[in-house]
Amino acid sequence: MAGQLSFDDLKTATAAGEIDTVLVCIIDMQGRLAGKRFHAEHFVESAWEETHCCDYLLATDLEMATPEGYEATSWESGYGDYIMKPDLATIRRLPWLEGTVLVLCDVLDHHTHEEVPHSPRAMLKRQVARARALGFEAMMATELEFFIFEQSYDDIRKSGFRDLAPICGYNEDYNILQTTKEEHLMRPLRNHLRAAGVPVENSKGEAETGQEELNIKYAEAMLAAAHHSIAKHAAKEIGWQQGNAVSFLPKWHHDKVGSAAHIHQSLWKNGKPAFFDETDALGMSVVMKQYLAGLLAHSAATTYFLAPYINSYKRFAKGTFAPTRIIWSVDNRTAGYRVCGNGTSGVRVECRIGGSDLNPYLAMAAQLAAGLSGIEAGMELPDPARGDVYKGRTAMLPTSLRDARAAMLKSKMLGEAFGEAVVRHYARAAEWEIEEFDRIVTDYEVARGFERA
Repeated sequence: MAGQLSFDDLKTATAAGEIDTVLVCIIDMQGRLAGKRFHAEHFVESAWEETHCCDYLLATDLEMATPEGYEATSWESGYGDYIMKPDLATIRRLPWLEGTVLVLCDVLDHHTHEEVPHSPRAMLKRQVARARALGFEAMMATELEFFIFEQSYDDIRKSGFRDLAPICGYNEDYNILQTTKEEHLMRPLRNHLRAAGVPVENSKGEAETGQEELNIKYAEAMLAAAHHSIAKHAAKEIGWQQGNAVSFLPKWHHDKVGSAAHIHQSLWKNGKPAFFDETDALGMSVVMKQYLAGLLAHSAATTYFLAPYINSYKRFAKGTFAPTRIIWSVDNRTAGYRVCGNGTSGVRVECRIGGSDLNPYLAMAAQLAAGLSGIEAGMELPDPARGDVYKGRTAMLPTSLRDARAAMLKSKMLGEAFGEAVVRHYARAAEWEIEEFDRIVTDYEVARGFERA
C-alpha cells in the first residue's frame, strides 16, 4: 500500500536525500511507540540488523516509573538490555514528520535471542499462529474514539488539568457543521494516515462535545494492531502540531460520555469468511458461534486487556452506549458483544467493551485467545439478548480494575494461551495501578469531606 516501503526503497530514498530519519520503535505495555530516532544513513548501513533498549521498557507504567515486583526485570537484576529487532516488512513513511519513516521492532532476549513473551507484539503473534494452526486467518479492525480540546497539552498540564474545554460545545454525533470546525486537525490526520499506509475509511463526530471517531479498514490482526497504534500516535502528534490536545482517556469527566475502542473481528479460511453460513438464520457459521461463545465464557478474564487502568472502569455506565453486562445481541449497541452484518458475508463480532486507552496488541491477543478456546472446546452459544441489555440479568462485567485483575489471575485459559509468567506480569501492572491510585487523595474527597465530614 502507498506509504509502505521495502528496505531497498528505503535505501534508495535515503541515498536521494528524501529520508533522513528512521523511528525504530517497539510497542510498549501501554500500546505506545517507544524507541530511538536513527539517522537514515546509519540505519541502512547497520542498525537495520538490531539495536538495544533497556528492559524496563516492558515493566513501566504510564509515567515511566519502575515499580518493584516484576519477575522479568528489576533493580536487583540491574535493568539490562533487550534487543530491538527491526521488522523490515513494517517500514512506512510518516508524512506528518518531514523526511521520516517508522519501523516496528520485535523485542528479543539479549542472551537467548528469543522473543520476550510478555512483549505485546509477541503475545499477538502467538495467537495469530494459533489461529493459523487451526486453518484460520484472524481479521480485525478498530473504531477509535477520542476528544479534542481547545488548549494544547502544555497549557492543560500547566493549569493542573483543570478547566478543560472541548473544542465543541455540544454533542456532535454525525454533525457535519461542527466537524467542519475540526477539519484543521481531522483532514490532515485522515490524509497523512492514508499516505502512511494506514487505510483510514472515515472520521465522524461522536456522541459528545469535542469527540471524534476514526474508522480504519479491517486487516490481518498484526497489521490491524499496528494501524491502531500508529493512528493513535498520529492523532496526538498532529493535534500537537495544530495546538490542540487530543486525549484517549476513556472518561475525562463524570458528566461526559466516555471514549471506546471497539474491536471488529472475524476469522477467514482459504480467502473466505469462515464466520458466514448462508443457511443460518443470522448467517452465523458454527465456527462463529463457537468463537463468540468463547468470548462470552472468558469475558471477565479478558476485561483487563480491554480496560487496563482505574479510569477505564468509569466508562462502564448504563445509557452511555458502553456495556455493563457479559452478553451478546444482534445489531444492539447496549450489548458487550454485538453481531454486525448478520445475514451477509460480512457478518462479524464487534467487542464494545474496550476503552480508548487499550493496547491493541494485548486486546486483540486476548480476544483471539478467548475466541479460539471456544472453537477448540466446541462451546455452545446461548441465545442472543433482545431489547435494552442494561436491564438484563446476566453477569456483569468487572466493575473495577481490582476485580478484572482477580479474574485474569484465575483464568486457566489465559495461563495456557499466554503463559503463567506473562499473566503474572500484567497482573503486577494492574496491581501497581491500584497501589498508586489508593495512595492518592483526590479532589473529590477533599471537596466532599473538607467541611462536612
